[in-house]
Amino acid sequence: MSDGADITQPTHSQTRQGQAIRGQTWDPDRYARSARFVADLGMPVVELLNPQPGERILDLGCGEGARTEKRAAFGCLVVGVDGSAEQIEAARKRGLDAHVVDGQALSYDNEFDAVFSNAALHWMKHSDAVLAGVWQALKPGGRFVAECGGAGNIATIVAAVYQALQSRGIDPEPINPWYFPTPEIYTQQLQAHGYTVTSMELIPRPTRLPGDIRDWLEIFTGTFLNAVPDADRSAVMNEIRNVLQPDLCDAEGQWTADYVRLRFAATKPDQAKLSQTQEDKT
Repeated sequence: MSDGADITQPTHSQTRQGQAIRGQTWDPDRYARSARFVADLGMPVVELLNPQPGERILDLGCGEGARTEKRAAFGCLVVGVDGSAEQIEAARKRGLDAHVVDGQALSYDNEFDAVFSNAALHWMKHSDAVLAGVWQALKPGGRFVAECGGAGNIATIVAAVYQALQSRGIDPEPINPWYFPTPEIYTQQLQAHGYTVTSMELIPRPTRLPGDIRDWLEIFTGTFLNAVPDADRSAVMNEIRNVLQPDLCDAEGQWTADYVRLRFAATKPDQAKLSQTQEDKT
């Protein structure tokens, strides 16, 4: 899913105004048409993962499976999980081993050589639950490699969305589905769960969109837009588009999203090997 990935908001949440809000949903076909760039731009993090033939890998937030297929092509045994039943159905049509699973409630136990995630972790606001589940899923010595939205990601878009909702008396903060941490904060979180962090970088990556910003808004801001009455939704999107146009659209009509990515690699230490190494040194 993703900018597409795991759905972490409940199907219904409550705003501070007491309105029932429908959560984010995903249309795999539309995602494939208008947001395939998410998977296409994920190759650097695949290179960081360095998958090896025969490795068992968990693809956390696999979406419709475009990235998962690429891992399987390396000869890996890949299991995909995602919170969207629609996306998992699309992944299974590709012949992938894919399951509807909340990324904040993983139940695997010492099963994987690596856990991989691209453009999904920022949809999982209970990040400590994610890190604990990944830790449990990894074998000793296993790798956790991911890329997600980092501090400052889509800041211009978020500001415009907030402005549009606040002008209508809607508080956007409790329905914001995203978590965009700084490298310092996420490093601290990983270390608190016992991981050894081997790589952590924040990467500004302005990204050309394949179409109009409205397409992006309709795919990724469902939780916000669902707080608006149906009759007003088109007007709200037009308002957001008009606010964003001076900053994100050039003279030729090309839209660019102000992405900032957090890319990292961490390992679950193999305590038995560490103990043996210490014994050998003494």
